Amino acid sequence: MKVLKFGGTSVGSAERIRHVAGLIGGSEPKVVVLSAMSGTTDTLVEFAGCLYRNRRQEASDIIRNLEVNYYMVVTELFRTDDYIFRGKEFIRTICTYLRSFVNKDFYPLQEKAVVAQGEIISTTLMNYYLEECGVPNTLLSALEYMRIDKDGEPDYFYIRQNITRELSRPEVRQLVITQGFICRNAYGEIDNLRRGGSDYSAALVGAAVEAEEIQIWTDIDGFHNNDPRVVEGTRAIRRLSFEEAAELAYFGAKILHPSSVQPAARANIPVRLKNTLNPGDEGTLITAASPAGNVKAVAAKSGITAIKIKSTNMLLAYGFLRKVFEVFEAWKTPIDMITTSEVAVSLTIDNTARLEQILRNLAQYGIVEVDRDMAIICIVGDCSAGKTGLGARVMDALAEVPLRMISYGGSEHNISVLVKEGDKKKAMVDLSRKLLNE
Repeated sequence: MKVLKFGGTSVGSAERIRHVAGLIGGSEPKVVVLSAMSGTTDTLVEFAGCLYRNRRQEASDIIRNLEVNYYMVVTELFRTDDYIFRGKEFIRTICTYLRSFVNKDFYPLQEKAVVAQGEIISTTLMNYYLEECGVPNTLLSALEYMRIDKDGEPDYFYIRQNITRELSRPEVRQLVITQGFICRNAYGEIDNLRRGGSDYSAALVGAAVEAEEIQIWTDIDGFHNNDPRVVEGTRAIRRLSFEEAAELAYFGAKILHPSSVQPAARANIPVRLKNTLNPGDEGTLITAASPAGNVKAVAAKSGITAIKIKSTNMLLAYGFLRKVFEVFEAWKTPIDMITTSEVAVSLTIDNTARLEQILRNLAQYGIVEVDRDMAIICIVGDCSAGKTGLGARVMDALAEVPLRMISYGGSEHNISVLVKEGDKKKAMVDLSRKLLNE
C-alpha cells in the first residue's frame, strides 16, 4: 500500500481535482490524503476572526461568498445533473453548519471545527467525482482514527489501532480518500495537527499502515539544491537521507514540513516528493541513507532574531548556560543556533512573541544585545566529523558576506551561518556558484 498526499494547490480548482483523480487511479491499494482547496483554510480562519470580534454581518458575507465560489467549482467539476445537485446540496449543508456559529458566542475550540470543514469539503468533492467517473473508492473520515494526546502529540498507538480497524472493514475499497490536518484531541473534540498539517497526516498514516512508500505531491520536482525563488539554475535533488531532508525543511525549504519526516523515519518508510504538474519526474526520494557527497543543498530561514548575553560571570563558571536556557524554556521559545565564548553566548530565535519578557529576564545575567532582521543559511550535506576541507570551502564561498554566527559540528549534515537579511541572497548565490555547481 502507498500513501499519497496532495496539497491545497494540487486540488485548488475543478481542473486540478480532475487531474489528481487521474493520478490516483490504478488497482494497487492507496490511501490518498487531501488538504483543503487552496484559500479555503484562510477564508475559514478569517470567518472565525470576524466571529471573535463580533462582526456578524462580515462573517455572513464571507460564508455567502465561499458558498458561491464552491457552487462554481461544483458546476465545473461534475458532468451530470445528479452529481451537480449532490455537490451543491453538500456545500449548502456545510455552509448552513458554518452559519450556525454567526448568532451565538464563539470559542477557540469551535474554531477548530470550523477550519476542519475545508478538508471535509475537498475530500467529499473528490469522493463524488471519482464515483461519477466510475472509480470505486471509500471516503474515510480522519476523525475516526487520527488523534493527539494531552500534549498535542500524535497518539501513535490509537492511530495504528483505529486506522487498521477502519481499513479492514469489508466494504472499504482499494482506493481510500481521507483528510489531512484534522484530528480529534484526547477529549474527543475536533482539533488539528498544527505542525506539518497534511504532510504530517500522511506520514502518520503511512507509518501506521506500514506503507510501501509515502508520496508528498506538490507543484515542484522535489527538493531543489537551492531556493529557485532566489537563485537561478537550481536543480532537483534525487536522493536525501531523513536527517538531510529534516534539516532542509526546518531551515526554509517549504516543500515539506520538518515534522513530517519524523514518523516516516521512525518506521523507516521511504518518502518521495513528486510534482503534480510533472508526474513523470521521479522527484526526490528520502530514505534512511543517501549517496555520500559534499554539499547537497542550501536553504535559508528568514525572520531570525539574534541575542547575545555578555557577562564576566561566565568565566570559569558552571550553571550559567542553564540559567539562560531556563529563560527561553519559561517563555516557551525554541532556540535555533547557539555559539559560546568564555564571556558571551549568542543564540537565535524565530519566534519573537515573548521577546520583551525574555530580554528583561536575561538582563539579570549580563549585557544583552539584539540583532533583528537576520537570516540563517543552512548548508546541508556530508559534514561528518573528520571530513577535511568542507569548512574552508564554505568560508571561502562566503568570503564577501559578513557573518554574524557560525554553527559547525552540532550536526553531521549541517553547517549554519547567520547573516543580515539583506545579505541572504548574495550568500545563497555565492554558495551555489562555488559549492553546488562544481
